[in-house]
Amino acid sequence: MKDYYKILGVEKGASQDDIKKAFRKLAHEHHPDKNKGNAEAEKKFKEASEAYSTLSDAGKRANYDRFGAAGANMGGGGFNPGAGGFGGGQGFGGFDFSQFQQGGFGGNFNGQHVEFDLGDIFSDFFGGGSRRPRKGNNITIDLQVTFKEAIFGIEREISTGKEKFSIMIPPGMENGQGLRIAGRGEEGHAGQDGKQGPRGDLIVRVWVEESRTFRKEGFNLILDLPIKLTTALAGGSVDIETLEGKIEMKIPQGTSHGEILRVKGKGVPMTERGIDGRRGDILIVTHVEMPRKLSKNAQKLVEDLKREGI
Repeated sequence: MKDYYKILGVEKGASQDDIKKAFRKLAHEHHPDKNKGNAEAEKKFKEASEAYSTLSDAGKRANYDRFGAAGANMGGGGFNPGAGGFGGGQGFGGFDFSQFQQGGFGGNFNGQHVEFDLGDIFSDFFGGGSRRPRKGNNITIDLQVTFKEAIFGIEREISTGKEKFSIMIPPGMENGQGLRIAGRGEEGHAGQDGKQGPRGDLIVRVWVEESRTFRKEGFNLILDLPIKLTTALAGGSVDIETLEGKIEMKIPQGTSHGEILRVKGKGVPMTERGIDGRRGDILIVTHVEMPRKLSKNAQKLVEDLKREGI
């Protein structure tokens, strides 16, 4: 059985932050873009991604701790005949039968999303019936992008092993979010009538590198800005980073610690919601730096300010 904790190099009781940090370190070290042609690095990257996808999800992690790798995707738990069989849409190996009327259901196995056809499954179990053409399995791959690439979107060339093609990563992608590209998965399975089933889909799971400067909240970018006490009191200007380079920012007189200043239209593009051309803002959180020591002259000036009631 795969030991996901050992793969990530963390203890079983590790916090989510520790798990996230461990995965980011391994992903950075073994990412295929940095280890082209290195099969061992690619294997370790896939193992780390698989481990992280389970341990970062509270429900999957609980099932994994109880049942091992096979239980990580059980959803509601293992099959318990005494607990109601197929009742409530759950119960058969933890799979969801709520889409029975749609003719199929899906699950994640070893990091890959796989589609099943119920007609074929029950035909295999009980015999008889006609074997229909089946959709091919989905393929899941991992793609790492920079913070800036995730904000503005980027076209990237990817490979599924059998073919290479370009895909467009849309603006504003979140870490761990997936893209589905129809018909780029495995070949479909032929039915008894010889007709070929449709190809599966490609699921691209996007991992976003952390920014040392910004945090993303919706369409806004958050920036922590240290400012001197004198700048906070008297006002001034400082250079701040944006995704397009540095700009000069005016600091109003009397700016308080923790005050939020806004740079409009320099945040995340809103194209994903159909608001083309508009962007969120940069929200600047001020952190007034207090001096640890004062010179005699500075101490005198502070005393003067105190006499002024400041």
